[in-house]
Amino acid sequence: MSEYKSETRDGMRIDWDVPISMEDGIVLRADVFRPFQDGKYPALVSYGPYGKGLAFQDGYKTAWEIMSRENPDAVSGTTNKYANWEVVDPEKWVPDGYVCVRVDSRGAGRSPGYLNHNNARENRDFYNCIEWTAAQPWCSGKVGLNGISYYASSQWRAAALQPPHLAAMCVWEGWVDYYRDSVRHGGIACTFRKHWQDMQVKTVQHGRGERGPKSRVTGELVCGPETLSEEELVKNRADMWVGVLEHPLVDPYYKERTGDLSKVKAPLLSAANWGGQGLHPRGNFEGFARAASRQKWLEAHGGSHWAPFYTDYGVKLQKRFFDYFLKGKKNGWDRQPRVLLWVRHPGEKFVRREEKEWPLKRTKWTKLYLDPQARREGEIEGALSEEAPNKATSVSYAASAMTKAGVASASWTSTALAGSLPKMGASFESAPLPEDTEVTGPVVLVLWVSSTTEDMDVFATLRNIAPSGEDVFELGQQSQPVPVAKG
Repeated sequence: MSEYKSETRDGMRIDWDVPISMEDGIVLRADVFRPFQDGKYPALVSYGPYGKGLAFQDGYKTAWEIMSRENPDAVSGTTNKYANWEVVDPEKWVPDGYVCVRVDSRGAGRSPGYLNHNNARENRDFYNCIEWTAAQPWCSGKVGLNGISYYASSQWRAAALQPPHLAAMCVWEGWVDYYRDSVRHGGIACTFRKHWQDMQVKTVQHGRGERGPKSRVTGELVCGPETLSEEELVKNRADMWVGVLEHPLVDPYYKERTGDLSKVKAPLLSAANWGGQGLHPRGNFEGFARAASRQKWLEAHGGSHWAPFYTDYGVKLQKRFFDYFLKGKKNGWDRQPRVLLWVRHPGEKFVRREEKEWPLKRTKWTKLYLDPQARREGEIEGALSEEAPNKATSVSYAASAMTKAGVASASWTSTALAGSLPKMGASFESAPLPEDTEVTGPVVLVLWVSSTTEDMDVFATLRNIAPSGEDVFELGQQSQPVPVAKG
């Protein structure tokens, strides 16, 4: 591949396919969007596998259409030519004096090499890209990390390596613990990663060449100039699903892919989504609570997985954070409350509330006991109560035919109305709550179980039940109905 080309367009200087050499000889490729005027600017770096040349509108058409319809401010004030999945839009940042660096991770897009997600080699590559950026003549030496999901979770691991020029990081909806947050919730293998690699990564693996997409901006092949056979592509990537199945318990395989939070010391903003159950929120909350950084903030919002990041609200929040740490602006961020919660109310209404810590100190930790005896006698209301049962007893149910596992669910009664969940497993319901009750913070379920099968998986759901007996659902990050919590 030839050296990079540079051009001026839409008020920016854009360097396409800039080479970044790794110490093992692999050359990664990056697109650099920077102000036209000469000078030294802070930079925002993202490193990931989705193909820097693949337009958001082309790769994730449905998500783009939903965002455009429901959050028009997310696509306003920009031509959207350079919109890319889950990373910042340079047209919203370069005019304010930032350089945006997008790196195709090793083995993805236009960067050659062996594709192996989240491993030590990839973490070192990200570290090298941060330090490379800081050394460029257009950079002030201050580097920030920003992005959603993959571009967020990778930040924990890169930051744990403590690159000298990492000045701040915004982890927007990104897991930290590869085992617990991502691929084995509670030890149960999650097929999401298998489907994710098949649909979102293999499609833009380096070497797909002519069989892959083209950039709508440059016309170049998103996956690089060479076209490899399917057999060659298979040899050039690790099978993520096989890795999950071969490692049922926490071992070095998972530790390599999990950020050591005790070594994360850069200033950070961790932004969580209440509706992201099953992938990101745990990492955002745990990352905030356990990171060694003395300057750290937590924000929790609702909405979709992608739109809030691009909205006026999201961009303004991010810029205040980065302006303070990368530009030294005295904008009051140092007085920003450490925790900003958008508390969900019925009807998908979110009320802004500032807090000082997480979990909240004024939380009323409440024990609720499962009472199988009350449930068995038909007194479902009260089967979940603050009073411990007066004797030990049990309840049994048939395993689900679909999953070969039962579903134990604890239900909470409230006052809205929606559909209902399938009737299976054992359900324990409280008496109607006498007043509005907020559930904000960690939830723990302790069970004693036995099974007539060789093994069992237990899925627990915390539900909100209307007086009519139907479930009151919330809106998940993929715009799907979700209960209060599940695990």
